[in-house]
Amino acid sequence: MSHLSSPPPKHKGEHKGHGLPRGSERWVGLGAGGSGGEVPEGRGEWSGAELWGKPRREWAGKPSLHLPARARCSSSRDKDRSVTVSSSGPMPAGGKGSRTNCSPSTPQKVPNRLINEKSPYLLQHAYNPVDWYPWGPEAFDKARKENKPIFLSVGYSTCHWCHMMEEESFQNEEIGRLLSEDFVSVKVDREERPDVDKVYMTFIQATSSGGGWPMNVWLTPNLQPFVGGTYFPLEDGLTRVGFRTVLLRIREQWKQNKNTLLENSQRVTAALLARSEISMGDRQLPPSGATMNSRCFQQLDESYDEEYGGFAEAPKFPTPVILSFLFSYWLSHRLTQDGSRAQQMALHTLKMMANGGIRDHVGQGFHRYSTDRQWHIPHFEKMLYDQAQLAVAYSQAFQISGDEFYSDVARGILQYVARNLSHRSGGFCSAEDADSPPERGMQPKEGAFYVWTVKEVQQLLSEPVPGATEPLTSGQLLMKHYGLTEAGNISPSQDPKGELHGRNVLTVRYSLELTAARFGLDVEAVRTLLNTGLEKLFQARKHRPRPHLDSKMLASWNGLMVSGFAVTGAVLGLERLINYATNGAKFLKRHMFDVASGRLMRTCYAGSGGTVEHSNPPCWGFLEDYAFVVRGLLDLYEASQESSWLEWALRLQDAQDRLFWDSQGGGYFCSEAELGAGLPLRLKDDQDGAEPSANSVSAHNLLRLHGFTGHKDWMDKCVSLLTAFSERLRRVPVALPEMVRALSAHQQTLKQVLILANGDPSSFLSRQLPFLSTLRRLEDRATAYVCENQACSVPITEPCELRKLLHQ
Repeated sequence: MSHLSSPPPKHKGEHKGHGLPRGSERWVGLGAGGSGGEVPEGRGEWSGAELWGKPRREWAGKPSLHLPARARCSSSRDKDRSVTVSSSGPMPAGGKGSRTNCSPSTPQKVPNRLINEKSPYLLQHAYNPVDWYPWGPEAFDKARKENKPIFLSVGYSTCHWCHMMEEESFQNEEIGRLLSEDFVSVKVDREERPDVDKVYMTFIQATSSGGGWPMNVWLTPNLQPFVGGTYFPLEDGLTRVGFRTVLLRIREQWKQNKNTLLENSQRVTAALLARSEISMGDRQLPPSGATMNSRCFQQLDESYDEEYGGFAEAPKFPTPVILSFLFSYWLSHRLTQDGSRAQQMALHTLKMMANGGIRDHVGQGFHRYSTDRQWHIPHFEKMLYDQAQLAVAYSQAFQISGDEFYSDVARGILQYVARNLSHRSGGFCSAEDADSPPERGMQPKEGAFYVWTVKEVQQLLSEPVPGATEPLTSGQLLMKHYGLTEAGNISPSQDPKGELHGRNVLTVRYSLELTAARFGLDVEAVRTLLNTGLEKLFQARKHRPRPHLDSKMLASWNGLMVSGFAVTGAVLGLERLINYATNGAKFLKRHMFDVASGRLMRTCYAGSGGTVEHSNPPCWGFLEDYAFVVRGLLDLYEASQESSWLEWALRLQDAQDRLFWDSQGGGYFCSEAELGAGLPLRLKDDQDGAEPSANSVSAHNLLRLHGFTGHKDWMDKCVSLLTAFSERLRRVPVALPEMVRALSAHQQTLKQVLILANGDPSSFLSRQLPFLSTLRRLEDRATAYVCENQACSVPITEPCELRKLLHQ
């Protein structure tokens, strides 16, 4: 089940990573009589004590307009569990209660209106004693008619802290009455409505130093935010505010100071609108690609963790977009010291991740992020978009290094996706939860499915190992190699609730060579014994209750997964992987594409008996759906040479331009104007995080489509897009490494390798590029041409000659 290799050598040097904001610990808001709704430039205390009582310096807010690299649903092992206050007015101290001493009421058996939804996340709340509404006009009309604030709660079905808040607060009868009587309560699945999530996360992040899920925001009836936060415990603690207190205070202030809250919310919305504007303005051209490339690399170099790889303190995310940038940087600077440095940073990071606990060594695939610097203890969610992008990253690493360690990891990722996230109709499900019951009938615990005790391993792997220099079982060998101990290898500081006491996360501690030498064994014998042991653990794990599967299928993430299978299949020469990509693309066309309108649907859902279901009315696609699907189709076209996928990509790009392009300012909006009607902001995605920005991916797509078709319109749009993002690129290029790659590619001369074999001269590609008809095969042999600006080299029939020409 796992390829085993030695960890890379440790590098000396200063650790320069930067920590990320803790996503489960934020409270932001506007004071009823404070400084107004202006978003402050720097960091400092906010006023507005009228809303929250007497100021407390230890709870002073620290608002900032610097957006973090990513928001997250935090793990229960995050070190600081207290809710820090970031508000225009500090919260009152409250009592000494905590969520652990509250017994939520038994959920009501009568469902609320969410029972009619398809989203797994919304259905998880269908039996709350809360009068929940889905996002839509019914809720908004009620808020306006009854003049009530809207309580908007956003999350997703595999989010640990979303589960916690649902159990503690939304199942509580008193909280249910407050939310139903004094507010119009709206539940949103962020994966169904990324536009809603982005708009209000912009508010959270701009008025605090972090963000995450669950995201809880209070809105005016006109959908303008005035207070927000992330996870709240039910009761107040010594240094944290409880959800009950928050609701009572907001109810009071809405009654007493509503006009002031409305005025402040309008000012904040105006400030956010001005801050979020992305436009070409008077600029005619984008910035220098070489300059942005160099600055992006230098910023990454400064934050690189020399010892463990990665680019931050804990928590650490995989960030495949950064790794792709480093590989591209190496490609264009491979004869320089910086080029070698970029390659080393990327390969070292990938190897440390693959050897760490963030990778599931038993069942393959990667967890969402590591809670520590060493990649040891993960937050145990598994997300489809991570698997898709990491498969590509490890395939690229193999291409560059020739080290089969990386190709084995890529194969393992796709094996996991094919086995656990694939739908029989060809699509791919969204995620697996972090939580599951240790045994049937028990309460779910985070990581229960993935951790092991020494006793369990000894019972499963008790056979003696022949030839060892001391008495040894296969279990003892595996435990030595993967660092399992009787007391468990999870630090109490990373397990504040003690749920993982005495349990272990598998992480490679020694190279195969060192493990073999320790017991006087042959390296290949150790490899075989360990792989056999992992397979036995895998079979035993099948009997545990599995984590919840979010069977929702998203067009965007399915597009990324088509890319993952297509690129890896092409790199490794594995037709079966390309077939998975083909089936994924067929699924998208069959189930997520409306032929009549030419539009993509955002979501569909796994029904009973392997069927596929849709919401009514359908949830139409967002920019990221089009951009990621177009990328997947282009990758599949290159891998399979089936021109139908290129044709569909062109059709979808036309639809994307029609629905999302900003004809005045340049670049693409995240949502259709009609779909996002009523939202206070219409944003353009401007950050490459856990997923790449759809604008960054679109820039690459436009360049590739221009190369395939020669149509000048695609290049003109790409230039306009890059020009619109000039200011963002100049200010913080490291926030947009994928777009920096596109900028560099745009400003370099595009080389195309055209290979003539037995193709049809009247094919789709030949019709798009008429100059192809002037090229001829030599002696009925496969013949290559290297072309620039539709001017081609002499014909080449020998691979060595082609290689020599490409390296010039």
